[in-house]
Amino acid sequence: MASNQEEISNKPAKRKPVFIKVDQLKPGTNGHNLVVKVLSSDTVLQKPQPPRPSSSSSSSSHNLRPTLIAECLIGDDTGTIIFTARNEQVDLMKAGNTVIVRNAKIDMFKGSMRMAVDKWGRIEVASDPADFIVKEDNNLSLVEYELVNVVEE
Repeated sequence: MASNQEEISNKPAKRKPVFIKVDQLKPGTNGHNLVVKVLSSDTVLQKPQPPRPSSSSSSSSHNLRPTLIAECLIGDDTGTIIFTARNEQVDLMKAGNTVIVRNAKIDMFKGSMRMAVDKWGRIEVASDPADFIVKEDNNLSLVEYELVNVVEE
């Protein structure tokens, strides 16, 4: 009986994050941790907050907030990729910032890779700037992928 309680009280140790480089990213993967520099940030969508409806309308519109989406070119010493920043993430992704991206995923947009961080990930601005020079001639978002269905016989 005592051994069962020991097992319950021993919580599994948190895994140390494994940081990878931009050139190791592959389509459709997730759980990536990277330290990157932001090279540029361009707002691509900015929707203002919708006007407040009268109190008689449905309550489903109360959680609507302004939508802000920016495409940011980020990279490290192995290459660059386009990062899709949403709402409050846009403020962190300013050109020149060094950011730590945790639990990022790779989305496909028009056949090319885009990195994004959803509610399960995190972006933090690093306290000191990275000491690497970004390799700007290897943009992974310029590589076009095609979905091929393999039929096994």
